[in-house]
Amino acid sequence: MPEHVFRSRRTLAWGECDPAGIIYYPTYYRWMDQAAWDLLAACGYGARRMRDEGLTIPLVNAQCDFIASPVFGDVCEVRSWLQRHGRSSFTLAHEVWRIASADDGEVLARGSESRVWCRYEAGPGSPLRSEPLPADLVTALN
Repeated sequence: MPEHVFRSRRTLAWGECDPAGIIYYPTYYRWMDQAAWDLLAACGYGARRMRDEGLTIPLVNAQCDFIASPVFGDVCEVRSWLQRHGRSSFTLAHEVWRIASADDGEVLARGSESRVWCRYEAGPGSPLRSEPLPADLVTALN
């Protein structure tokens, strides 16, 4: 795992489970999406700043390998890091862990998201144009 790993905790809620109390697979994708936005906020690009500056990060690819299933009430941790970046695109890697103790856990899923750094031409709903990733963001992610 790289040096800069961003961590966010989640407790599996009933609405994120199937009737048997096992995680419903789209929950992993929601958690990865939220982790991406949490990571940007930790780097100084929170949702308010992104909105105010007309920025967004559309998702262009996502994948997830399901390894094990948490159940209702399990505490999980999403670990995210920059896997690669180009001029305006970047890929975040994510691992979802069930947390058994401070020093122990089990990998539940591994996934990634590819996104593009964009600006709205005239506000939300207008066409998007890709822009180079900000240097300060790349530095914070590395």
